[in-house]
Amino acid sequence: MKEITIASIIEANDNKCHIANDLMLVDDFGGYIERFKPGKLSFLLLSLCIEGHCRYTVNTVDCIAKPSDITIVGVGQMLNGLELSPDYRGVTILLSYDFFKEIVRDVHELSLLVLFARYHPMCTLEKDDVDNIITYFGMMKEKIQNTEHLFRRETVSALFTTMIYDLSNAIHRIQGNAAPSKRAEKIFTDFIHLVEDNFRKERQVAWYSTQMCVSPKYLSETIKSVSQRTPSEWIDHYTTLELRNMLKNTTASIKEIAHDMNFSSQSFLGKYFKERTGISPMAYRKS
Repeated sequence: MKEITIASIIEANDNKCHIANDLMLVDDFGGYIERFKPGKLSFLLLSLCIEGHCRYTVNTVDCIAKPSDITIVGVGQMLNGLELSPDYRGVTILLSYDFFKEIVRDVHELSLLVLFARYHPMCTLEKDDVDNIITYFGMMKEKIQNTEHLFRRETVSALFTTMIYDLSNAIHRIQGNAAPSKRAEKIFTDFIHLVEDNFRKERQVAWYSTQMCVSPKYLSETIKSVSQRTPSEWIDHYTTLELRNMLKNTTASIKEIAHDMNFSSQSFLGKYFKERTGISPMAYRKS
């Protein structure tokens, strides 16, 4: 599947509001739709709808963003079917993952923001939060365009970090859950990273608990307390998303997909997929 990069978007559209290939601001998204053909993002995308609406698909899930809705699409996720209404207006930030980690390495519970976005690519913000995002966007745009500023990159980094603090606070409020302990959050983050690297080959909770040197029961209780979902649900989530992407966006046969995803047979993959989606792989592909 094609990888969409910040560099390719900058080159194709001659965008002037960016810092190297690390950060790019867009306030006229209509001119960039052609660059977002089916493919996996190599960057983090945050997009706030201010007026009108935007239709799109993230990992085969159809979404409609309306005013006050913010979309967060992480690295490696599939963005497709982007359509804007004639009266659409919004602001969008593209950020390389390396720059993202550099900027927010000290932000407490930041991993929960990104992981929340994996399961909820879109959420509705309150008016004050929307106003904050718009203000931060304007300040960052001003600094980026001031190429004579000696600390241009550092200033933009500080503004983005502050924005992320406010956005994380808003999302925690939306989740309505008490903040987990730092240890529980670390276990959750380590688990998700392990799943992302291994779900194509390993789908047993016991395997993950062994790798993390904790008991399956403790891992399950901790993951459930932080995310409201069990480890098995997270593993199934990543697996079914990948299967949907492969069925919809590749020409690989179901037998080949079963082999690539380490299923013992095509029939076992079919049973697994239907139990979790309510439809067979072939029917899903045809639909």
